[in-house]
Amino acid sequence: MPEPSALRIRAAVPADGEALSLVDRLTWSPLHAVMPEPQPPYGPFFDERHAPEDNLVAELDDRVVGYVTLTRPTKLACNRHVRQIQGLAVLDEARGRGVGRALVRAAVEEARRQGARRITLRVLGHNTAARALYAAEGFAVEGVLPEEFLLDGAYVDDVLMGRSL
Repeated sequence: MPEPSALRIRAAVPADGEALSLVDRLTWSPLHAVMPEPQPPYGPFFDERHAPEDNLVAELDDRVVGYVTLTRPTKLACNRHVRQIQGLAVLDEARGRGVGRALVRAAVEEARRQGARRITLRVLGHNTAARALYAAEGFAVEGVLPEEFLLDGAYVDDVLMGRSL
């Protein structure tokens, strides 16, 4: 699907924290989240583990509608060549408009720009839409942790996916 002309992917800035926190709350679902549903008072989106520079923001018509978080999976020097997608969210109103695909592609390009050789992610086994998107963008299943999480009374696999850059 072609990207809509009003779609823009850009680096996050500190001022995006509130909008990204709202995206997180509005998109929370046991389909993709292992953490409990956010409750007030809501903590900050950016923290010591995820700084603004670890995120790319999707805007439609100058409104934040999604993000992707891309970081190093560990602080180990021997793992410096890998980047990991640690969050991807798109508001319901923006789904079906190529936003998620644009964010994944932007994360891949950003990982390349940073000199990474690989990019990885984890996705819940029952999230078939996300798995299909990642597969269409060149990610392959590299491992499965069976029944890793108990969500809404059902055991769910944790699927590890990755690709070379």
